Amino acid sequence: MRRKRTQIRDHKAESRLFKRRAIVSFIGIIMLVGILTVNLYNIQVNQFQDYKTRSNDNRIKIVPIAPNRGLIYDRNGKLLAENRPVYSLELTPEKIKDIDATIAGLRTILDIPDEKVAAFNKERRRSRRFKSVPLLTQLTEKQVAQFSVNQYKFPGVEVSAKLKRYYPYGSALTHVLGYVSRINDRDIQRLIREDKEADYQATHDIGKLGVERYYEDVLHGKPGYQEVEVNSRGRIIRTLKYVPPTPGEDIILNIDIDIQLYVYKLLDDRRGAVVVLDPKDNGVLAMVSSPSYDPNKFVHGISSKAYRELLEDKNRPLVNRTTLGIYPPASTVKPFISVAALQEEVITPYTVRNDPGYWKIPNSKTKPFRDWLRWGHGKVDILKALEESVDTFFYQVAYDMGIDRISSWMRMFGFGDYTGIDIFEESKANMPSREWKRARHRTPWYQGDTIPVGIGQGYWTATPMQIAKATSVLVHRGKVLAPHLLQATIDNTQEERTPVTVPPEQYPPITGVSDRYWDIARQGMYRVNHGKRGTARRAFYNLKYKSAGKSGTAQVFGLKEDEEYNADELAEHLRDHALFTSFAPLDKPEAIVTIVLENAGGGSSNGAPVVRKILDRIILDKKETPEQK
Repeated sequence: MRRKRTQIRDHKAESRLFKRRAIVSFIGIIMLVGILTVNLYNIQVNQFQDYKTRSNDNRIKIVPIAPNRGLIYDRNGKLLAENRPVYSLELTPEKIKDIDATIAGLRTILDIPDEKVAAFNKERRRSRRFKSVPLLTQLTEKQVAQFSVNQYKFPGVEVSAKLKRYYPYGSALTHVLGYVSRINDRDIQRLIREDKEADYQATHDIGKLGVERYYEDVLHGKPGYQEVEVNSRGRIIRTLKYVPPTPGEDIILNIDIDIQLYVYKLLDDRRGAVVVLDPKDNGVLAMVSSPSYDPNKFVHGISSKAYRELLEDKNRPLVNRTTLGIYPPASTVKPFISVAALQEEVITPYTVRNDPGYWKIPNSKTKPFRDWLRWGHGKVDILKALEESVDTFFYQVAYDMGIDRISSWMRMFGFGDYTGIDIFEESKANMPSREWKRARHRTPWYQGDTIPVGIGQGYWTATPMQIAKATSVLVHRGKVLAPHLLQATIDNTQEERTPVTVPPEQYPPITGVSDRYWDIARQGMYRVNHGKRGTARRAFYNLKYKSAGKSGTAQVFGLKEDEEYNADELAEHLRDHALFTSFAPLDKPEAIVTIVLENAGGGSSNGAPVVRKILDRIILDKKETPEQK
């Protein structure tokens, strides 16, 4: 009986425990269902717009569209850089049953190297089957025709066209235009820094040098885009929206391609540089660096072997000598120093000095500084010093002025600084000063350092563009203008393609100098070309117009005290550089021409004749009719 009562109590206890557990479980289920319901409500109602946007992002893609690059013209409207269609043979794997058999068939009608096939297979493995993969690029018109007549045999194979930059004048304009080439990692990093990466999502090429690089933002344009609907595999199903790209602006340069080609042909691959400026506004009519190279090779990707050959070429064709070539300016600077010396009253228009063929620092035991004419020029005033390029006269001027005043004045003429030319490839060269020598050589400036600076030697170096700019300052009587390539831009989005002129950048002028002093320097340069003893009189003999010029012969290495200079006994790379700067006609200049010929010898005998031909071409030939030419 007692056992039965115990069993009844245990049964009631288990029953109560079960009920409690059932109630707890039911409450737990209710709570979980409530949480699930709330979460579903939150997802379906509160976060509906967010998930809808995410769904659309997976379904709708934005595909950027590259803009057409702006064209480049010369001042007369001749096309210097254009966009030409480049044809590629492309295969779409999804549409081809047997790719190997298709390629074998294509090789029967087209020359397809093994490396092209290997590159295709490598690219195909990385691409989706519905995307086309190029097998051959840069097809010739003959290859396009050969494939076209056989295209019906090859489903899934087609010829596609893309616009690529082309430079019709090749190497003659390389150092002016530069070139475009494929965007690399360095370019991407720069675009990210400048917050321009989005504009290049669909663009493959970018300006690398010259005008192409400097005016990249103007030439490139703005990309467009299209909204497309894609399936789960990324295939485009339909286009929802299309926004066309904005083409880049066309630009017009000051370059005259006829003059550029003429100068390029004159240099004939000799190492050197020529700058031709329009005195009206310092527009660059020609800018030739020789030797040069074909920029079109870089557009499509130059081979490592070909690029290595350019790098290792002892004539350095990759260097733009007009703005990166650094040379002692030599006697071309004497007219500029004359203006400074007259203004500083170091000399007067009537100062006369005797030249015995050498000059020594007063009260010094240092070796004498020699004149180029061993027996000297006799009695010399400023005009004769310029006409005959008397070194000893300018040794004395440099001694009296001192490096501080020389450096200050020559910087106003543009030496030791960027000229303002609108390309990035430019050197400041060096206008020496006390501070520069102490920082560079850790030694003080000595009096003997100043003397060769008076004839454009010593520590003084300059680029041909700097010498041309300084000559323009003389022509403009102190007005300082930057040499510039860009003349105007054309907005391709406007119906009327009206060029918008871009004025040159102006710098602080050289003020306070008497017109008489400018005229003395100009008259001295006139006598260089036309005087009875002018150093360039032979090159400018029987000229039909008046001109002005100044020669320079830059030493490449120093001679010992009793050693005579003999070019025939020297290796070519040790011979003097020939320099000449000139403008003409004298009263109303139409051209400023500066030339540097490396290791060519005397400036008057080698540089001046080339300058004469260029000036004749500009001043005389333009008067002829096209039929006469």
